[in-house]
Amino acid sequence: MTGTVMPTHTLSTGGETPTTFLILREFPNSELERSWRECLTRVELPAHYNAPEYFLSPFWQGKRPFAILALQGSRVVGILTGIHDGKDLNCGLQSRPQICIDKTLEQAAVEQALAKGLLEEADGESLLNVYSWMLLESFQGLGFRHRQLEGNVVLDLTIGAERLFNGLHRNRRRDVRLAIRNGMEVSEASNQEDLLEYYDVYVKWHQTERKKIVSELRPLESFLQERAVTDNSRLFVARYKGTIVAGITVRFFPGGLVQYASNCSLDEFMRLLPNDLLVWKMVEWACSNGFQKLSMGGAHRFLKKWGGTVVPIHRYRIDRTWLRRFDLREAILDFGRDSLHRMPTPIEKTVRRILGKN
Repeated sequence: MTGTVMPTHTLSTGGETPTTFLILREFPNSELERSWRECLTRVELPAHYNAPEYFLSPFWQGKRPFAILALQGSRVVGILTGIHDGKDLNCGLQSRPQICIDKTLEQAAVEQALAKGLLEEADGESLLNVYSWMLLESFQGLGFRHRQLEGNVVLDLTIGAERLFNGLHRNRRRDVRLAIRNGMEVSEASNQEDLLEYYDVYVKWHQTERKKIVSELRPLESFLQERAVTDNSRLFVARYKGTIVAGITVRFFPGGLVQYASNCSLDEFMRLLPNDLLVWKMVEWACSNGFQKLSMGGAHRFLKKWGGTVVPIHRYRIDRTWLRRFDLREAILDFGRDSLHRMPTPIEKTVRRILGKN
């Protein structure tokens, strides 16, 4: 296969079969694809970003996507995906881990194979970031610095939609019902016309004065490719009097994890609560389609109101920049936060107000 690096390291597992790694930079051949998919049946929460379809995403154009596969013989036992972004190498985001390990095996040897593969792939990058639901002690042993992040709100879908709804705060249940009474209707986007109409919402949302949008405005062709309905994604849209006013994109692996990927909405319709109904319909859909968990992609106030549990995400980083400026900046910010917390409450509130911090 063009663009593929064959295993270069053999690592002991403590058993008979050594663990190696393979670096892929394109969609695998049929034999490797089959083994890759079989591994996803043996991991805790298989996700779209750990599947072979990772290489088919238009998001990674120009960012050299790759996958590190840990192997025992021809059997895939671990998966780590990522991209090259300038001088950074990122395996996921602080809201989206992209590593999974065969839960039937001892984890350390698989971790080590994935970490060594990543270090080989990252030969020239100055900042390496890996995000994980799991602790990865072998990564620390190879020079990665660990930091526990707040993580995401995660809903257990196996209890069913009815129990999830009944477990919501009464104000959240009220808002879902009120959105329906307000005339909001939610459905899956099903054709090109829906996508074109939703693009208009996206452009207006991107230009909103309500809050700063940090992502760049995507051109129409790129947007249509990224939001197209596939075997691993859905777009839900909220309509008011037949017009799309908001939408949610989700990505998923069948039977595994659903991930709330993005949301756009028009400010002038927020009083009608389209996002409340969108989220609930997404939850209903996920429950009815047999998914295990739903990751809400963050833990801010709106997301916490949907119940579930805030599950921490672990970041593993190697900073190779001059003076390790990313680590240094983070240490300074940590010191400032700790100092602020030690101040008397009135002074802390005054400082936060001056700095514009909540």
